Amino acid sequence: MFKDKVLLITGGTGSFGNTVVKAFLHQGLKEIRIFSRDEKKQDDMRKKYHNPKLKFYLGDVRDSDRVKEVMRGVDYVFHAAALKQVPSCEFYPIEAVKTNILGTENVLNAAISCGVKKVICLSTDKAVYPINAMGMSKSLMEKTFIAKARLLEAGQTVICGTRYGNVMASRGSVIPLFVDQIKEGHPVTVTDPHMTRFLMSLDEAVKLVMFAFENGEQGDIFVQKSPACTVECLAKAICEIFGVDPLIDIIGTRHGEKLYETLVSSEDMLVAVDYDSYYKIPCDKRDLNYHTSVNTAKSLVEQQAYTSHNTYRLTIEEVKEKLLNLPYIQEALKTNRGDDFK
Repeated sequence: MFKDKVLLITGGTGSFGNTVVKAFLHQGLKEIRIFSRDEKKQDDMRKKYHNPKLKFYLGDVRDSDRVKEVMRGVDYVFHAAALKQVPSCEFYPIEAVKTNILGTENVLNAAISCGVKKVICLSTDKAVYPINAMGMSKSLMEKTFIAKARLLEAGQTVICGTRYGNVMASRGSVIPLFVDQIKEGHPVTVTDPHMTRFLMSLDEAVKLVMFAFENGEQGDIFVQKSPACTVECLAKAICEIFGVDPLIDIIGTRHGEKLYETLVSSEDMLVAVDYDSYYKIPCDKRDLNYHTSVNTAKSLVEQQAYTSHNTYRLTIEEVKEKLLNLPYIQEALKTNRGDDFK
């Protein structure tokens, strides 16, 4: 399906973009376009892959004119550009609005006007029952692409999305922080030991996007069924992997943090389609004339949301097994010699 096609990845210099490039650079694509605002990371990627199929475009999704320029000739879009740091978005919420909501609007408008075949928008569990600015902006991002998809006709750009939890060892995530703290001989800082978070690998994140790409229709959102663990369990597992005593410093909840995350709300579970390893949340295609349609959804009374508290809970040994499969951890362990780790 990708043979001789052009794929655009917004925010493509991030962890997700790099994983997509590794997986698809030699899969018959005519071109992979990396669109981001970080020229240093673009230069690093250019030198790392050294492949003429990989093209780099400097710019920001906030700039609608620039997005249109980059979109010309594109067949498919993976829209990953976003502000993702919860505390940063709490302090600068309008910046989250500009990138996560208005930037998405720019990407979708450009894709439709340029005749792109399909757009996959990447969202997060924090968009469900959001209490922080990042989650709120991502929730409105989802509403934006669903509303846009609802208005499109057959043959036009197909817009759908994915929603996932913590991607292990992605840039800015807690696992690299814990590893750095261990390397420096410091206590591992845990905000609340009872917090639970979904865990998935970067490869699983790409597989989820591909599942959405292959199965998605207008306005659909896809979710991978993922296990979870407590933050304390994660910290102890990392300490055990690196052979240090689990010295943990409880520092308290940060701005905008939740005790647990939700991948599928109880409202969405009413209509979710079970695909074994995934859920599909279909777009509600009714208009505002509700009297002309019948809502066949089940009752909300006994419907339970799908959360990191009620999914399968990993043990320390199971967390260690998942961590040891991560290239980041494997590379970090190579330096675990002598006095590198206290």
